[in-house]
Amino acid sequence: MSFDNTPVVAAPEDWRAYSGVLSRRVFAFIIDYMMVLLLCIPAAVVVFFLGIITLGLGFFLYPALFVIVALLYFGLSLGSSAQASPGMRMMGIAIVRLDGRRMDFLTAVVHMVLFWILNSVLTPLILLAGLFIDRSRLVHDLLLGTVVVRTT
Repeated sequence: MSFDNTPVVAAPEDWRAYSGVLSRRVFAFIIDYMMVLLLCIPAAVVVFFLGIITLGLGFFLYPALFVIVALLYFGLSLGSSAQASPGMRMMGIAIVRLDGRRMDFLTAVVHMVLFWILNSVLTPLILLAGLFIDRSRLVHDLLLGTVVVRTT
């Protein structure tokens, strides 16, 4: 476990690194999506002016605005050296890959898209899976070979 600001590189074997991760993930999810909603406000203003400049074509970005902001938010934050979104950092968790490589932008985006797809189909089973799968991993973590660990 890492108790300072250095990112975790590989998934530790110590069971304490996974203690309470599932509840921390839920709170990090709430914090992160509140931040995404707040970031949609300035993005909507940018799209408004883009719509004026492009003579109305930019307004077609409004229906996809939340998705675009969320993908950029999670791709850039999970793909950073901290390997955690701001909400995850507040909750003291980070996401790591089982093969020891760092999370990159594309893997972070695929992680988010898989979460959305699986959540739309298997909503209650997503969190229930974390109660029974080793290391409190969720279904999309299993598919991508990632695990969420405590940093504090």
